[in-house]
This record gives sequence, structure tokens and C-alpha cells, in this order.
Amino acid sequence: MPRATEEEVPKAPAKPRKPRAKKASSNGSGPVRLTGDRLVVRTPGSGERKSAGGLLIPATAMPAPKRLAWGDVTLVGPDVRVAKTGDRVLFLPSAGLEVELEGEDLVLLRERDVQAVSEQAAPSAKDRAPGQYL
Repeated sequence: MPRATEEEVPKAPAKPRKPRAKKASSNGSGPVRLTGDRLVVRTPGSGERKSAGGLLIPATAMPAPKRLAWGDVTLVGPDVRVAKTGDRVLFLPSAGLEVELEGEDLVLLRERDVQAVSEQAAPSAKDRAPGQYL
């Protein structure tokens, strides 16, 4: 039986290629989509404080905080009902997990760890009228 040459063998039609999804880099710098009732919050400051005498106390030397902190919501999961991106939330810093996104240190919280929500940004010192104490 004679062999068929390449010209005589019919080729299967080429399948269209699907574009591949871009893989996020190993440091998680790709687009982020939260799951469940999770919030990502930006907290002001580095966590370092000064004592009354002026000594710098690093955040690692501080005991577990018992003071609530305000933070700005940057990402919201699909099941979050009480807050939206741009809101300020009151939370216990030790309740969250630290995460680095796009080179910035943020806090990942569950919705149940949010104690209060403020829809307006915190007023700066120059926006307040003299004599008002909050």
C-alpha cells in the first residue's frame, strides 16, 4: 500500500484560540476580588506612638490594642451590607489581618468586626470651627 504524501492528507480546520487570562504575579499585585463579607481598610499612621516623655514606641512593642481605630474602606466583598467603598469604619485593629496590596499595608476585616460606619470623611483640623470638641 503506497503512503500518502502530506499534500494528499486533509488537515483538520484550526480551532480558534481562546485568550488566556493574565496570571496575577506571585506578590498578589493583580486585580483583587474579595470573597464573602470581607473588607479591606486603609488605616492612618504606621502604628508607632510616642510616650508622654517623647520616646518613640514601635508598633511591635505595644500590647494588644484595646482602642478602636477608624479606617477608610478601599475594597468590599460581595456579601457586605453595611459599608461601601469610601466609607470610614470603626474597628478593633487586632481583629483584622494585615495584608500588602500594591505596596501598601492594609487591614483585612470581616463585616462582623466593624463597630460603626461613617459615610463622610473625617474632618481635618482646619475644617472644624474653633471651640468645637468632638
